[in-house]
Amino acid sequence: MELLEKVRETINKYSMLSEAEHVLIGLSGGADSVCLTILLSKLREDFNLTLSAVYIDHGLRPEETEHEKAFCKALCNNLGIDLHIKGVDVRGYAKENKLNLQEAGRELRYKVYEGLANGIKAERIALGHNADDQAETFLIRLLRGSGEKGLSGIPPVRRQELRTQKSEVRSLTIIRPLIEVERSEIEKFLSQNPSVSFMVNSSNLKKDYLRNWIRLRVMPELKRGNPALVRNICRTMDILREEDEYLELIVARTLRSLISRKDDALIELLLLPLKTMETAILRRLLRRAIDAVRGLKGINFTHIEDIIRLIRVGRSGDRIYLPERIRAVKGYSTLLLTSRPPSKLSPITFTVPGEVVLREAEITLKAEISEVAGARFAGATLRKDSLWDGKTSAVFDLDKLSLPLEVRSRKYGDYFYPSGFGKRKKLQDFLVDEKVPRDERGRIPIVLSGGDIIWITGYRADERFKVTEDTKRVLLLEIKALK
Repeated sequence: MELLEKVRETINKYSMLSEAEHVLIGLSGGADSVCLTILLSKLREDFNLTLSAVYIDHGLRPEETEHEKAFCKALCNNLGIDLHIKGVDVRGYAKENKLNLQEAGRELRYKVYEGLANGIKAERIALGHNADDQAETFLIRLLRGSGEKGLSGIPPVRRQELRTQKSEVRSLTIIRPLIEVERSEIEKFLSQNPSVSFMVNSSNLKKDYLRNWIRLRVMPELKRGNPALVRNICRTMDILREEDEYLELIVARTLRSLISRKDDALIELLLLPLKTMETAILRRLLRRAIDAVRGLKGINFTHIEDIIRLIRVGRSGDRIYLPERIRAVKGYSTLLLTSRPPSKLSPITFTVPGEVVLREAEITLKAEISEVAGARFAGATLRKDSLWDGKTSAVFDLDKLSLPLEVRSRKYGDYFYPSGFGKRKKLQDFLVDEKVPRDERGRIPIVLSGGDIIWITGYRADERFKVTEDTKRVLLLEIKALK
């Protein structure tokens, strides 16, 4: 089959193009993007397309980029295509965001594609990924231990929404018309058109990059034993992608049914169904939920497994920290995923007995008074098996306290006498020893009486106010996660 017809079939199969659309082509000057540009120019009249192209200078190969720019200008002039040339600072971006050059280059390319497409009102971005790229991606992700979603490879079509400067939302679709074309077919097509040439990026010849090593060393060896290697891998990826798309429909429906609260930086899920959910579905659901909060940058398999462990064996109030400042917090009946910075606790006066909601800390604080003799509670805060463990509950000699109580967050210079410790300790040192993350310390409710700390809720009571056998009245304090 002629290459043009094969690409037309792929375009129709995946509904890549519609009538009278504006398509922005990613043009590097390499064989794939040159082939893509020529083929789309041949299909322009069939679909009544407006074509534009963009060349991106990564600032990494100054000795080559001027030739590439000149080549791309000449090609686009020949084909009657508007060319845009953009420059990005890959090294600076990589350093600033702690990425390698390949990751930084990819992120910046897509930023340019999306920004320019938005500016020129293009509905489609066409990229030159081919079947060999798919096979290489499969092997790379297999070596890295990816799951089914990762092994399903580069999607032929990816739809997304962009927000314009006027806060309007517009649809944008990334298409890959060469995704079913092998590199050998592209090279054959270009060789049969003597008037057409292409540029060779020298960085693609360096074997110290994993993808280049697979392309230049591994793939040729595998093809010797299996000439249909690329086709077979791509068929496997198609199967995985179809199954993945079906599972994602199930996951999306399930996720919607579990949301108890949601905004731009937070999603709260009902906990009980998560505990009993099949692991395969739960992994996907958590990835989708995290994506809704902040995106999946830096999120890997280990992070998802950590959240699953938190759901199944963690205690209420336990939390884990993920990349991009995302926190997963297990509550009494919910799992909270949020990227919002922890808010500092507002100070309040607390009259006892009574109950107060501390929304910033996501807990309620309850106080009761007991006239029972202190002997029942004596030493309770020191006994690990006691209900009054100093963490979620604590008991105090009421006659040693000044009422009302105060509840606030920590202050510089705070100190107390931790129960069982026997001497004064700075609160800062105590929280460090307890391994409390820095960004969470301001949310810990601290209960005070007459200016003295009596309880670091969730952690330890103060020794000075403990119940003894001589205690006549007992104050019982208890915290519970908000339902």
